[in-house]
Amino acid sequence: MNIVVLVKQVPDTYSERKLRDDGVLDRDATDAVLDEINERAVEAALQLKEANDGSEVTVLTMGPDRATDAIRKALSMGADKAVHLSDEALAGSDAVATAKVLAKAIGTVEGVDLVLAGNEASDGRGAAVPAMVADVLGWPAMTHVRELTVEGGAVTGRRETDDGVTVLTAELPVVVSVSEKINEPRYPSFKGIMAAKKKPVATLSLADVGVDAGEVGLAHALTTVTSASPKPPKSAGEKVSDEGDGGDKIASFLVGQKLI
Repeated sequence: MNIVVLVKQVPDTYSERKLRDDGVLDRDATDAVLDEINERAVEAALQLKEANDGSEVTVLTMGPDRATDAIRKALSMGADKAVHLSDEALAGSDAVATAKVLAKAIGTVEGVDLVLAGNEASDGRGAAVPAMVADVLGWPAMTHVRELTVEGGAVTGRRETDDGVTVLTAELPVVVSVSEKINEPRYPSFKGIMAAKKKPVATLSLADVGVDAGEVGLAHALTTVTSASPKPPKSAGEKVSDEGDGGDKIASFLVGQKLI
């Protein structure tokens, strides 16, 4: 089984993130890391590889040159090889363009059976790209998966959302996005870190995947940031003094917040 894992390098969530004047996230202003949800997707792929002899895991990312750091992190965890789609024309691409380009890049990997991804990247929170990639490929999409098995050419996923829990099954090939509850990713070992330096990384341009530069980038995005404002500071909470009527005061507060 050949598995492709979509990974992304994002600004560290522990750093202060901000937008540029054109409404695009300023990625150079903060440290860049492999998105945590992608680490869980890589871990899910590695577990499937360990359960299915002869399987291979390829990580695929779209990003600038420094995204190789995210690739090496995934390779050091145990992925076999990587594809890095890097082209200056991609900067500022929206979700639609990103999905189209990723689908084209997936097509460069021979015999893909399963594509894994995180539900949503921490720098966008759109939670749309995996399903959009599936649509472009014409494959089934299984999202918000917290348990995953592959058996007999079919994928079974336990899907958990605010509406409840659903068990879904789809025939391979399929695109699956995983939630943060699916696993705890392994830490790269020293042996894995050293081995990652020798694993193959194919670097592709837009021309290599057959996409015209006029279809991607900020100038051709279907969405635009019209305004943005800083997150307001936290306000002080309301202090309740119990003078025999503390319960009534708390109940009144909860009613005012429409919690009861």
